[in-house]
Amino acid sequence: MKAILSIDGGGIRGVLPALVLAQIESRVGRPIARCFDLIAGTSTGGILALGLGKDNGQGVPQYSAQALADMYEQHGKEIFSRSLWRGVSSVGGLLDETYTHKGLERLLEHYFDDEPLGASLTRLLLTSYDIHNRKPLFLKSWRQEHRAVLMRHAARATSAAPTYFEPAHIPVDGAKRALVDGGVFINSPSVSAYAEAQRIFPEEEDFMLVSIGTGELNRPIELRDAKDWGKAGWVAPLLSCIFDGVADAADYQMDKILGENYIRLQTTLDVASDDMDDVTRGNIANLKSEAARLLKTHKTELDLVCQRLVDKVN
Repeated sequence: MKAILSIDGGGIRGVLPALVLAQIESRVGRPIARCFDLIAGTSTGGILALGLGKDNGQGVPQYSAQALADMYEQHGKEIFSRSLWRGVSSVGGLLDETYTHKGLERLLEHYFDDEPLGASLTRLLLTSYDIHNRKPLFLKSWRQEHRAVLMRHAARATSAAPTYFEPAHIPVDGAKRALVDGGVFINSPSVSAYAEAQRIFPEEEDFMLVSIGTGELNRPIELRDAKDWGKAGWVAPLLSCIFDGVADAADYQMDKILGENYIRLQTTLDVASDDMDDVTRGNIANLKSEAARLLKTHKTELDLVCQRLVDKVN
């Protein structure tokens, strides 16, 4: 059996999949990179994928899933940091990106240093969109032209959410590329991950794909509010609709393709905010509560995943 892991985007809500993965590591007794043959991630899911695959220099992962969950809690305010002047000068994000990219880049440099994508302990697939060439770019750790891409650059590219951060300008295969968050076209990369797995393992017939969400958006957009919105009013809501809609579409498609071999671990956000940048202490606590509820309500699916992974690695 080949096991595939797909992790959605969602900013600070990456706390959710990180805690789910921490539970899987605890129960299986192996790091995630040793359980899955391919890990795909978009945006915050891409950062998690990179963290889970990073070698500590001795052939074992440098970060556990719990350590990555702690990263969000301890450094969330550094990622989404904005001075009073930036808030005023950007008119709340309408005339410029809401946040400077400097805090995010400092954190990525701290966690990934100059480690190249090709050094990952498992195959990684990161999504981004090339705004100059107007096409998706899938960064693949096993492809020769992507192996030298720095992990921190890949993380910056996949998480460059429009309106939140400016595009990433990074070298890929000898040329600078202007890249933004892959969530603009594929916030849940499960379908692409499965397609790539079929290409990598053409003789394999038994696949299990585990897709982990960052919380289902359930805050309604009221007609009375939206009917008078122009371009400025629609910017943030439209982005959330795109991210949410493509994830739901991917979920439907994978369920039809793989059936019981596809496991989606997702929850509604009943107490936590669905904002990608709510890094308040209270919301982090609420996200942890949502993760605990997900683990409880999806116990049957989680039991199945863990048992199949135990059978696989033993």
